[in-house]
Amino acid sequence: MIAVPSDDFNQELDTDEAVKAFCELTYGIDMPMSTTTSVKGNQAHPFFKDVKALSGFVPKWNFNKILIGGDGKVVGTWGSTTKPMAAKLTKAIENELSKTH
Repeated sequence: MIAVPSDDFNQELDTDEAVKAFCELTYGIDMPMSTTTSVKGNQAHPFFKDVKALSGFVPKWNFNKILIGGDGKVVGTWGSTTKPMAAKLTKAIENELSKTH
């Protein structure tokens, strides 16, 4: 799991360090975090361009979730309103972890 902050929604702080500190203090995020990265449009990181091409999913706001299976394919996507520990998300993760690839 990795957090990917994006300023595509015009809300990030000035530095990656400030974003990380804010997320840790405000949301209790303790996972690895990338640098601020574009997630939509022509400037999107290649990962997000691939996700769009494979699944049609484009983040509409921060805190989206994308589950990639052991085979490298998009298993599922969830919007920002889905909580990280939501049953539908954890079930999808558990199902994927139970597979042998």
